[in-house]
This record gives sequence, C-alpha cells and structure tokens, in this order.
Amino acid sequence: MKVASIENRFPVSLYATPSPSYRDVFYTVQRAGHLIAGQNHHISRNHFPGHELILCRRGKGWTRINGRVHKVESGDLLWINCHHPHEHGAVPEDPWEVYWLRVEGPRLAQMSALLSIEESPVIRGVELELAGRVYVELFDLIAAESPGSPARIHAHVAQILALAFCARQQAGRSDPEIPRALWRPLERMRMFYFERHTVGSLSRLAGLSETHFSRIFKDAFGTSPIDWLRRERISQAKRRLADTHDDIKEIAEQVGYNDRYFFSKDFKKHTGLTPTQFRKLESDAHGRSK
Repeated sequence: MKVASIENRFPVSLYATPSPSYRDVFYTVQRAGHLIAGQNHHISRNHFPGHELILCRRGKGWTRINGRVHKVESGDLLWINCHHPHEHGAVPEDPWEVYWLRVEGPRLAQMSALLSIEESPVIRGVELELAGRVYVELFDLIAAESPGSPARIHAHVAQILALAFCARQQAGRSDPEIPRALWRPLERMRMFYFERHTVGSLSRLAGLSETHFSRIFKDAFGTSPIDWLRRERISQAKRRLADTHDDIKEIAEQVGYNDRYFFSKDFKKHTGLTPTQFRKLESDAHGRSK
C-alpha cells in the first residue's frame, strides 16, 4: 500500500522576471517547478496572473473551476486560466507529482478558448514522455538565463501548447480519420471551391441533417464547413496571386467571389494583408518582376 507524504516537496522551484519587451512577442514563464505533493496540497485563488500548465507525472489531483470538479490522473495536462477563480490540489490517498509552469504570452486566452479549457481544463492523451522532456529542458533554460533563453523558452512553451492541441483534437473524436459521411462534401468543396455551396447542399451530399452535419464537421476540423470553404478559397487565391499576373478581380472570380471588394475584405481578414500587399511581398521574396 502506498503511504502518502504529509508535506509538499519541491525538487525544482524556479522564479523568473522576464523583460517587459519580450512579453508581447514571446511566451514567457514567471514561475515553474517540480512538485511532489503531500496529502494536504491545495491551492485556491480568485485571480492570479498567467496560465498554469500542470503535467501530472504520477498520482492523482483535481481542479474546481466554475463550480465543477475535474479529476486529474497520471499523463493528464491540466490548463488553468488563473485570471478566473480556481482551485486545485492533490488526492490525499494518491497525491500527484507534477511539472508545472505559469505562462504569459500572446493569445493564450484565445488558445484556451479554442481548446474549450474553461469547460474541459483536463487534457488527456498528451505524449507524457515527450512533454516531460520539454518541461525539464524548460527548467534548465529558466535557470541558465542566457541571452538566447527567451526565444528558446518561447519555442518550448509552444511545443507544450502544440502537444495539448494535438491531444485535444484527437480526444474530440473516436476515430482520428475523417468521418466517411464527410468524404463527398469535402471532395466537392476541394474540387469545386469556386462554386456556390451552402450547409444545406453539403449536408445533403453527406446524407445528414444540417445540424448533425455541421456538428460532426466542426468536431473533425474545428471549424464550420463554410469557414473551411472560405479558407480553401483564400489558399487558392494565394497561389494565383503569387504565381500569375492575373488581375485581382479575375482571381476573385476564379476562386468563387463575385465581388472584388468582399474578396479583398475576406482575404485581409484571413491573412492580415490585402491581395495587392500579399502579391508584392511574394514577388519581393522571390525576386520576381511585377
């Protein structure tokens, strides 16, 4: 029988004060560590800076967010948006051992929303061995404080976020392959992206109701079918803008936009650039004449 320790132990406990000039550019880590929790490990906060990424290596823990309790087990990654009230701690009968980071950086709130962290803060199926190595390397980078550390810390945090994203995407479906019902609608949108498509016409190809079709499409791709089609059209437009001298109005029509103004607005929404700006950047990057 496992005998639980009363006291918390911290084989690694690190503090950092990143330069303000890095915070808008990089993911930064203010606090990090390796905790072997005791039976009474419990943290409760109303508000705190940053997001905590807690990798459970052994044992069990829990978190309470919005009044709901979520169990955490070995191999899980717990993501806590500390800007909102939260609690977490160890299960006394089998206290967890964790690696953890408190992170700040660009678009973490948007990333947590994308992964539905508020509703489901526990991410299962993370590659534990790989994630563990990334955390240990991060500890070394934080302790070293070398000139190149900020960029390398950013890259390591991004790798953890990527592992979380992949695990959450895989967990969102029982089969990682594209559901068979989506094959025909996808083929139609890929081959005839320039034609007019609606959720109704696509759902009929799938043999599903519009509601059911939209739901399984979003489960598979993380977006709506019409947004997927728009991004496919923008991708096709990028290729034409970079590889041809066709007029922008012609390219808009070629990829399914009847209105050049709406095409330009949609293009900028997805890329941050107007079609003209994108074409110039591509031309300059490859040394092509206009």
